[in-house]
Amino acid sequence: MIRLENYINGELCKPTGNSFLDVFDPSNGKVIAQAPDSSEQDLEMAYDAAQNAYKDWSSTSIQERSKIMLKIAGAIEDSLEELALAESMDNGKPLLLAKKVDIPRASENFRFFAHAITQFSSESHEMTNAINYTIRQPLGVVGCISPWNLPLYLFTWKIAPALATGNTVIAKPSEVTPYTAYLLSKICIAAGLPKGVLNILHGSGAKIGAAMTIHQGIKAISFTGSTRVGKEIAKVASPMFKKISLEMGGKNPNIIFADCNYDLMLRTTLMSSFSNQGQICLCGSRIFIERSIYDKFKHDFVRATKLMQVGDPMKAETDIGAIVSKQHFDKINSYIQLAKEEGGTILAGGNAIKPEGKENGWYIQPTIIEGLAFNCRTNTEEIFGPVVTIMPFDSEEEVLRYANSTDYGLSCTLWTGDLSRAHSMSKAIHSGIVWVNTWLHRDLRTPFGGVKNSGVGREGGLEALRFFTETKNICIKY
Repeated sequence: MIRLENYINGELCKPTGNSFLDVFDPSNGKVIAQAPDSSEQDLEMAYDAAQNAYKDWSSTSIQERSKIMLKIAGAIEDSLEELALAESMDNGKPLLLAKKVDIPRASENFRFFAHAITQFSSESHEMTNAINYTIRQPLGVVGCISPWNLPLYLFTWKIAPALATGNTVIAKPSEVTPYTAYLLSKICIAAGLPKGVLNILHGSGAKIGAAMTIHQGIKAISFTGSTRVGKEIAKVASPMFKKISLEMGGKNPNIIFADCNYDLMLRTTLMSSFSNQGQICLCGSRIFIERSIYDKFKHDFVRATKLMQVGDPMKAETDIGAIVSKQHFDKINSYIQLAKEEGGTILAGGNAIKPEGKENGWYIQPTIIEGLAFNCRTNTEEIFGPVVTIMPFDSEEEVLRYANSTDYGLSCTLWTGDLSRAHSMSKAIHSGIVWVNTWLHRDLRTPFGGVKNSGVGREGGLEALRFFTETKNICIKY
């Protein structure tokens, strides 16, 4: 069993209190590592290192910052096998998914922002007797807090634009899945990232995450996680006038019209429902189907779902791995029970299982539920697991009412062959992202985020570069 370490001032180090948290392998329920249970003293060490490094890093040329980031991107690519294995063991996701999606995207995050910063231009506005020009300067020391569902993928999504724009960073990965963040520390050391530019602290959100939020010297907080925690961060950080970016929960609708490309829709809906054990904030957990194809869809979707293989994440044939933690496993099961109490009928799944050789792991069958009211708790609260509900609709007006009925508004998937409907429905949906005839089709240049309880602010592309900088206008009279 390995003991992970913090990354402070360019070096790996134990927590000052010598206190550690157990890290579990969800596939078998065993402890595979221990991560630092960092304290405020560790945070102060990280802050001092970041503050001391800020002057030099912020004045480092864009070309040099880009060069170092590209080196990190390449090192992540070269470490694909090691990182993917660590991600699968830490999170419970299928190894093939980590190899195909998580680790390549982590590399691409660094690569994209390394290039993006070289294209981040200023503006000028000429007057009759003066000229204004606008510059964007880094904020200083910033905080990045990432979740457990896509550990390295979302960790790098925050760190890369912060570093590219000249900030120094204190970053906290989820205490549930810290392994790849620890390996990233080693990559950054080998890549020659200057000391103190990036500092990675492990520990609980309630302890070290909260301490980061209230720290006077940390100028911004970029957070991805639950709406409950996001509200706490906003409550603390807003009166301190920190910049905050909050990417939180989702209860995303998947709207299927009869004129869709049926086969493509069905294949994609399996993915958008159950990828990563349904533990993606963008999964379509509420599926609304036009009544004329409802029975056909139900038959085909249930049959395909029952064929999905649940089990050992290391096996190539596994479609659905283990739930990330015992606590989350219990939460998902409680919602399946709630759905039954609310009058739902289980069409597929609905049970915890014990795969051979992995009897102590946390596994739940992909679950489809029918017969629930659109505004019941199961249909309005985020479950964040391999659980979806299906429901028929008769008109655009009806399904819009269903789709917009929750407090969340992150994404929506819309299936139709009608171009006019695609435009009008996309405009009427209350969400930050709409995918038409596709799902999770991401261009890193586009803004990413939600409305209502799904978030504040936008990430991605120029939006991320703007978030991590402060705008200054300079006016010079001729």
